Amino acid sequence: MVDAVVTVFLGKLLGALSEGSRILIEFRDQFVTLQNELQLMQSFLKDAERLKRKNQTLRRIMVDLREMIYQAEDMLADCQLKSMDDDAMSSGWLKCFSPSKIPFQYQTGKHLEEMNVKISSIKINISTYLGVPLLSQPGVDPHNDQIPRWSSPVYDHTQVVGLEGDTRKLKDWLLEADSDILAIGVVGMGGLGKTTIAQKVFNERDMEDHFERRIWVSVSQKFTEGQILRSMLRNLGDASIGDSAGELLKKINQYLFGKRFLLVMDDVWEGDLTWWRKIYEGLPKGHGSCIIITTRFLEVAQKMRVKEVRVHRPKCLSKDNSWLLFRKIAFAATEGVCNYPELEGVGEEIVEKCKGLPLAIKAVGGIMLCKPPRYAEWKRIANHFQDELAENDNSVMASLQLSYDELPSYLKSCFLCLSLYPEDCVITKDQLVHWWIGEGFVPVRGGRSATEAGEDCFTGLTNRCLLEVVDKTYYGMIDTCKIHDMVRDLVIDIAKEDAFSWPDDTNSRHLSIDTPMARNHFVANLKLRALLSTTKSGEVNKITSNVAKKFCDSHYLRAMDLSRSIFEAPLTGLLNQVGSLHHLTYLSVNNTHPLVQLPPSLEKLNNLQILDVSYCQSLRLSQLEVLLGFKPAKSNQPEGCQIGELKNLMKLRKLGLQLTRGDEIADTEVHPLVKLQELQHLTISCFDSHGDDIITKLDMLYPPQQLHELSLKFFPGKISPMWLNPISLPMLRYLSIASCNLSKMNQSFWGDDDTVWRIEGLMLESLSDFEEEWPRVTQVMPLLRVVSACWCPELVSFTVEDIGFRGGVWKKEENRN
Repeated sequence: MVDAVVTVFLGKLLGALSEGSRILIEFRDQFVTLQNELQLMQSFLKDAERLKRKNQTLRRIMVDLREMIYQAEDMLADCQLKSMDDDAMSSGWLKCFSPSKIPFQYQTGKHLEEMNVKISSIKINISTYLGVPLLSQPGVDPHNDQIPRWSSPVYDHTQVVGLEGDTRKLKDWLLEADSDILAIGVVGMGGLGKTTIAQKVFNERDMEDHFERRIWVSVSQKFTEGQILRSMLRNLGDASIGDSAGELLKKINQYLFGKRFLLVMDDVWEGDLTWWRKIYEGLPKGHGSCIIITTRFLEVAQKMRVKEVRVHRPKCLSKDNSWLLFRKIAFAATEGVCNYPELEGVGEEIVEKCKGLPLAIKAVGGIMLCKPPRYAEWKRIANHFQDELAENDNSVMASLQLSYDELPSYLKSCFLCLSLYPEDCVITKDQLVHWWIGEGFVPVRGGRSATEAGEDCFTGLTNRCLLEVVDKTYYGMIDTCKIHDMVRDLVIDIAKEDAFSWPDDTNSRHLSIDTPMARNHFVANLKLRALLSTTKSGEVNKITSNVAKKFCDSHYLRAMDLSRSIFEAPLTGLLNQVGSLHHLTYLSVNNTHPLVQLPPSLEKLNNLQILDVSYCQSLRLSQLEVLLGFKPAKSNQPEGCQIGELKNLMKLRKLGLQLTRGDEIADTEVHPLVKLQELQHLTISCFDSHGDDIITKLDMLYPPQQLHELSLKFFPGKISPMWLNPISLPMLRYLSIASCNLSKMNQSFWGDDDTVWRIEGLMLESLSDFEEEWPRVTQVMPLLRVVSACWCPELVSFTVEDIGFRGGVWKKEENRN
């Protein structure tokens, strides 16, 4: 990962030097020397990353270099902070030479000189162990395209190959169930596609119709009986987080009693299965219910009551299906067609090394998708793969290591962030992207925003099949993801070796908030850069006050996500010192309790770009790009932030508003959002709103014309807002309306003879009184390509099947004549 650390630091250093601040000018020569040394080494660092796995001495050299770069980055951050202080306190040049600054200047200059000497020595040692003279051009990495080939997902992750026989077999068995619970086992080695087979069966419409209740539980290696039971209840629509195991099981029985259900227990490992016996005995029997168990171990399936005749052992993909799956990924941009005959031979050579294992094929296919279609490059990858197989005969792990080695440097840092998440954790794309931005892992070039660049990084990992898609938005954008357990094994090993994250190390730079959290993780941990909540869906963190008080002691913290956490004391008091975290770029306190308001010191966070909150106070945060959960104070309330203050957040690209009363929008605040010229995504939620005046006030809330996506939730009015029309929002592409009282759209919504919507995606959900007609919608939205709709009983003319109940998705391309 050293190449990634160097790349991130050089990007920050180049940006800082271009600013020309006083403090940096004083140390410019030392920083430029450091920059030149690192650029000269950069070409070799990727090779060194591979070689260090075989050479203990080189490994120690790389550890020393990594630590040096981290220290240099902290020194650079301190210099920038000092420069900001000087600018704020004085405009005089001599101020930075005052006696109070001399110790800082002396120590910084001394450390930089020592660092340059050490790094020069390291450069020579690396050259010696690589056996290559330092003659390459600075900053050139011959193996990586720094500009991604694809900035949007090009591979359909729902596609599967060669599983028709597997799924048919399982479905036939499921339909044979009678009075007792039928147990089916899917058994095989890691990477064979066991989970994919179970998911395909679980999600098919005829299975959804056959079973009245369907439950999916990812078991993993580390779990508690309570976690399993709560996961089952969440599948049944119950968000219980408390109660004893006995009470939880009783609730499950009540939900399932008299129903035909399908329960999938995915990825069960060896060990004590007492927990399963308790759950099985508590399940209602009869009615043709079934259980599918996926596991690597036949003994586990047998202990979970699977008979030998109901054990399915998936086979490796055939040669033809292996090549087909590879083509679907590697040539996804041309719908799986290889337009380069010279690549077919080497491609088949690569696929053969995967031995028919789908995960290995997806990994190498993802690599080739992101590489230029040149024979020399493909042959280099094939040789690299052969080298990995010589070290590790497991084709899956070899392909995953290959995939990591071939990542651009900036994506290696992004990838290692996955090491903090527990097994089978569903990860939101927003949390990952916000974290990457917070730590500066995202390369921002060409005037693009950090959030746009972060989305590209996420796409880079999904296109390489290192992230698995879990859920998408109604218009097809990835919303949540997870990682395969074998990918997780790899990323944890690399993260430990590179000191990226290590749960038991008080000097770890990246920590997840877990329960219970050990206080010693935060004692004198001056290296900590990211502290994040990585709990699974439906779980919460319980954090004691003595631990929470340590959060603000790590002065180099860049990202802090405390979401889904319960604190012993009000969070406002615990975060009184948050203003001292001058390098903090990402802060989330979403869904934390108890939280009444944020501390006033928040206004000191000049570098903050992303803030996810439920309540806000004293917003003077001009760098913000993302603000979620903003609830304005009443117009007559002296404390708190008025909605009109949002006009100062000129870089805001994504905004989530929570409005409950009309007096949260003052009469004088006409069109308070119009000046937010960078705003692309807006969510307005009126959950638990009071009074009719909020409907009138919402009509004053005109969004800016360039808005790209709008989500309207819990709107209390019967007619849509006046500004929801194609003239006011000519650039709108995606519109979501959910859980509203709407019955009709305002007449302005339908435009006129010369003006129609440019909307491509539409979602309508839980609109019990909404009664507009489908032909009228298609007339005013000619570019519409996808509609997701459910629980809209009055939309009888809509083409979405079963729209009054579970609903579904309509896609334009599927309905062409």
